[in-house]
Amino acid sequence: MAHESNKLFLKRVPLFSSLSDPQLDALAAASVRRSFPKGRIICNEGEPSQSLYILLAGRAKIQRSDAEGKEVILAVIGSGEFFGEMSLIDDEPRSASVITIEPCEFMAIQKETFKSMLVQNNELAMAIMRGLVRRLRIADKKIETLALLDVYGRVARVLLDFSEIIDGQRVVKGKLPRQEIAKMIGASREMVSRVMKGLEVDGYIVPQPEGRLVLREKISSYLN
Repeated sequence: MAHESNKLFLKRVPLFSSLSDPQLDALAAASVRRSFPKGRIICNEGEPSQSLYILLAGRAKIQRSDAEGKEVILAVIGSGEFFGEMSLIDDEPRSASVITIEPCEFMAIQKETFKSMLVQNNELAMAIMRGLVRRLRIADKKIETLALLDVYGRVARVLLDFSEIIDGQRVVKGKLPRQEIAKMIGASREMVSRVMKGLEVDGYIVPQPEGRLVLREKISSYLN
């Protein structure tokens, strides 16, 4: 039963869309589903990696910290995204920690099976490469944002990145804590709170119930 359930989940993951049925069977046999509550550390920076993780539901943050404990959030991932592939490919320790920011469900795939699939399936290897390239582009954009924009511009960039179009409006659906934004842009929580208040007073953002934010079109002016 667990095998068939795993296989059904894997079939819905775009990363594995090119796999044959026997390959999906092998992958399902080497996979384990895991559920974690909000705030759980899935893996730690510097640890050896033995699994590729696929996020099936929920959201998690990828972050690094320095010797003094200062943290920076590199990315926030959602359903269908994966992590852990870098360490499996180069056999180096994990480059970042992953922490759930809401209840999450993962599929963990063993290292040996993942590497075997890469060799057997060119489409899977290309999908992994596309994922790595996408992350590199995101990193490039983050570096550009930190180097060229002031704090207002950096906050605006985060809000726009987390927004989506709903009924003709650009909306940040989930609550985005000030501390999390601060870790993404290299600023203090207090500074982010002041910027958010300024954006609200000036009509760039409109708070809604349940932590939602409506972004006005003019917020894009901060990116120029």
